[in-house]
Amino acid sequence: MTVDVAIIGGGLIGLATAFEARQHGLSVQVIEAANCGRHASSASAGGVRSLNRHMAEIPLARAALDLWRGLAERLGHDVGFVQSGQMRLAEDVAGMAAFEARIARLADAGWTHERLSSARHLRVRLPDSAPHCRGALVVDDDGFADPLATLHAYRCACLAAGVTLSEGCAVHGVVRAGAGALAIDTARGEIRARHVVNCAGAWGGDLVADERIAMRTAALQMIVTAPVAPFVTPVIGVHGRKLSLKQTDTGAVVIGGAFEGHLRHARDAVAARGDLDPGRIGASLANAVAVFPHLAQARILRAWSGLEGIMPDGLPVLGPSGRVPGLIHAFGFSAHGFALAPLVGRMVADHLHSGAGVGAMAPFSVARFGTDAPARQKEMSDA
Repeated sequence: MTVDVAIIGGGLIGLATAFEARQHGLSVQVIEAANCGRHASSASAGGVRSLNRHMAEIPLARAALDLWRGLAERLGHDVGFVQSGQMRLAEDVAGMAAFEARIARLADAGWTHERLSSARHLRVRLPDSAPHCRGALVVDDDGFADPLATLHAYRCACLAAGVTLSEGCAVHGVVRAGAGALAIDTARGEIRARHVVNCAGAWGGDLVADERIAMRTAALQMIVTAPVAPFVTPVIGVHGRKLSLKQTDTGAVVIGGAFEGHLRHARDAVAARGDLDPGRIGASLANAVAVFPHLAQARILRAWSGLEGIMPDGLPVLGPSGRVPGLIHAFGFSAHGFALAPLVGRMVADHLHSGAGVGAMAPFSVARFGTDAPARQKEMSDA
């Protein structure tokens, strides 16, 4: 039997693609080496952010926001989406100058979703922030969602829609099989599909021998505190400091910022894990306290890490393979793919169904890593 679409990787990008492909009536099989959401998806900070995105990602991030607003209803399960806003703080004059320059670049490109907030307004909105903070970049309609609830919602919706989930099924490679099909070599035997979507996350760059893509694997750490009194509504980032911070409705503070733990068995999607680095946990906490001094008294409940694939330019690989007809890439989201998942799933599914969307995916094409591809400057936040 040949399925219409085989999706390698059962994280949020893979599940979103599977769900959307079923809406087009395509037969879909998701092949996951461990269990769905085992790595980056379940360890995400859950930011739904268009603030401080790379210019190439802004159209995707803004379009994704529209989907998040109605996602729980569409999937039939709560995803914990809160339109809290997001703020990126400046601690000095140089930070504010960088924000002003960014606002000017955005205006030149026709974007107005980011705005500057002065120190006075910052004091009103975040009275517990450190006195030295000079102002902020703000996007009022950004927010966050619950990564585990979102993963559960997509998984349930996929099963209800008729997606076949093959968990605990490692993939060894993808090759052409002739007659308009691709053959996927798995731990349970060969699977044939008309189209294959590479959503293999940190392992996506090694999936196809004909098209290997350099990517670094990182074990990104997260921390959650015991509940403290309410002090912040928006998600917080900081210019020049590795920090993402938000407070849940229970009072817990979730702290990230892409501090890395130690990789173990990185090339094995089943055995791979990230061990915490106590020193970097301490550095992450110090960054939070530098901006919100009262958090020095907060009690840490838990810390964890998840494996993520980091591209050299900080941008994902998204779009058709340059060498394998029928293969589409959607991986390498470099620690900021959570917010894009609903839109990326729809884009890839629409392309599978009708061939649409090539132009929107062009900035993220694998072709940019060719010898004649222009160099891209990395411009990504610490989310």
